[in-house]
Amino acid sequence: MKIVNLIFLIDGEKILLAMKKRGFGIGKWNGYGGKLEEGETVTEAAVREVKEEAGVDITESDLEHSGTIDFYFDDKPEWNQRGEIYTIEKWMGEPQETEEMKPAWFSFEQIPYSEMWVGDDQWLPYLLRGEHFTGEAHFVDGGAKLVSMKIFKK
Repeated sequence: MKIVNLIFLIDGEKILLAMKKRGFGIGKWNGYGGKLEEGETVTEAAVREVKEEAGVDITESDLEHSGTIDFYFDDKPEWNQRGEIYTIEKWMGEPQETEEMKPAWFSFEQIPYSEMWVGDDQWLPYLLRGEHFTGEAHFVDGGAKLVSMKIFKK
């Protein structure tokens, strides 16, 4: 199972989401992140991904690990991944639109769950409350249908 990271910039009661403009997850709001490059740690990859996708600088020491979710795509096992999920409240620069992502701030009460991955509404509230969690999600139809999800507060 490949390891990926997912990073959410938090400013008080607002969260920065980004519309994926190409590739895996196109057309969905999500956090920043992706696959690790050879030799990278999860947090090193997080720093690189946020810089590439948002144009802002973060430091590894400011990342707060929020949770881990194993995502299984039952009809596409090559897509299976373990998501290491982080929040961060400090960064340098203003988030910018890039070739891959278009950012927008949302209040915690107005998150566009209907335009995100199915199931995000089940685990993202833990992150917003500052609670640590683990979980497992099973999808079919290329991720369009959630078969099951279990989330556990740590």
